[in-house]
Amino acid sequence: MGLFDFLTGTKAPPAGVERQSVAGLRKSLMGVNRKTAPFVVRDGKKEGVDMVAEWRIVDAKWYEIFAKAGIKKVFKILMKFDEEKGEVRAVDELWEVEWRAGVPSLSASASASRGQQFEKSFETVYAFREDGSFGEVYDYAFDTTEIKNPVRAAALAAGWGWRGVAFGKL
Repeated sequence: MGLFDFLTGTKAPPAGVERQSVAGLRKSLMGVNRKTAPFVVRDGKKEGVDMVAEWRIVDAKWYEIFAKAGIKKVFKILMKFDEEKGEVRAVDELWEVEWRAGVPSLSASASASRGQQFEKSFETVYAFREDGSFGEVYDYAFDTTEIKNPVRAAALAAGWGWRGVAFGKL
């Protein structure tokens, strides 16, 4: 492992943990999924990668929740498996979200970024409501570690290393 691995979130697998097959790794990563999580880990064929972890922002069951919470960003981790090195190579994508009539619309503008993303942001707005009362209108929180930590932990538990890619090919 390199000198600046802390910047990319790169980690070696724990000592003594036997590396599982690619099928075992996939199963471990898919095991992170749960119905109550605001993100999903899925196959990444559509994106040309092995697996993807992303916010459920376009899932009909979740977009209303995200809209009401005022979530303004979408975070996605693209993963490729390097069997030779026993690593999951991962690059993050961050997109701004625009809400139109309660439906999310991803904007591919200068606000989109790729590499390793570490962001925590929050906002709470208090104002007068339509009924004249004063109080919290919405509470917004965004944290990339909500997805990254459990996915990385699953890869490490499967005996695979995690290499965050900031520049270059995934």
